Amino acid sequence: MFEAQEINAEHKDLIHDVAYDFYGERMATCSSDQYVKVWDQTSDGKWNLTSSWKAHSGSVWKVTWAHPEFGQVLATCSFDRTAAVWEELVGETPGPGERGTRHWVRRTNLVDSRTSVTDVKFGPRTQGLQLATCSADGIIRIYEAPDVMNLSQWTLQHEIQCKLSCSCLSWNPSLSKNHPLMLAVGSDDNNPSNGGKIFIYEYSDNIRRWMKTETISSVTEAVHDISFSPNLGRSFHLLAVATKDLRILSLSPIADNANVQSGLYKLDIQTAAQFDDHGCMVWRVCWNITGTILASSGDDGCVRMFKMNCINAWKPVAVLKGDGSHVANEGHRSSVCSAASLPTPPVAAVVSQTARYIKLGTISQSREVPWH
Repeated sequence: MFEAQEINAEHKDLIHDVAYDFYGERMATCSSDQYVKVWDQTSDGKWNLTSSWKAHSGSVWKVTWAHPEFGQVLATCSFDRTAAVWEELVGETPGPGERGTRHWVRRTNLVDSRTSVTDVKFGPRTQGLQLATCSADGIIRIYEAPDVMNLSQWTLQHEIQCKLSCSCLSWNPSLSKNHPLMLAVGSDDNNPSNGGKIFIYEYSDNIRRWMKTETISSVTEAVHDISFSPNLGRSFHLLAVATKDLRILSLSPIADNANVQSGLYKLDIQTAAQFDDHGCMVWRVCWNITGTILASSGDDGCVRMFKMNCINAWKPVAVLKGDGSHVANEGHRSSVCSAASLPTPPVAAVVSQTARYIKLGTISQSREVPWH
């Protein structure tokens, strides 16, 4: 846990997004002061500011890391109607006003949007170096770098029209060949009469187009953040949604209802859990690397964590204040969880017991580890 006050002090305005790299050892932040800052974690757990630069001419909404196999690469998006791709060069002399020995250079500036670019995400690494953006004009754009060694060249591969203003998006990280490429897009349109605010798009290899397969009508309030869970062998997908409350949706492909022409499947969408523990607007959601714990943050100034137990029921497990201190024995507000209509096994009575971990020993030499 980094010192929140130190991070806030380095930015001169509201921080909009924080992103960790693949290994969790580097962190990037962006804010309304138009700056992006990169932090490195030391061996003693401290976070040091290693790079800082003015990235855009407007508020920077989101920042995201590419997979490390493509190098140290960041993407940002801004109110100035652009998205940018940045690459780190190490060992070169930094310019005036820059800190440390690391230097970030803008490799490309994506200027196709006519309104604020509200989110940017790199695609699954198995698809090469792809980048998706969404904007307030309701258009989703997907770019690709044909040569991953030349990040100054990006081509616009797809342009998807959405009827509502787009606020956030998330790629489905599933690696299964049985699942087509999937994007979830959220809208912050405040008019409840416009219907559902979450749209699911799938890519058809047969017709080489992105198609909208689902509109999730159960979410009618403005969506601020959306995130697919990492999928480690599940036959269904989990989607976390930050809106006026926290929702976890289960998306199960219906195998016998495939579109023959497009090769896409319809989805059975159920609400796996719904929490109002924040008691206010929820702004961000984030999964751990195994997709078993979900963290959310809201206007109450707390980060709340939720976990699914062995009977597919979600429950709150921890609350952290903004300064990193733990909130113990807090009385939770209304929480609604469903077990996905599964029968309750006999072990349900012991699920609520608190797990304890006991230290059995210490490994001081790597040769003592039993490798398999």
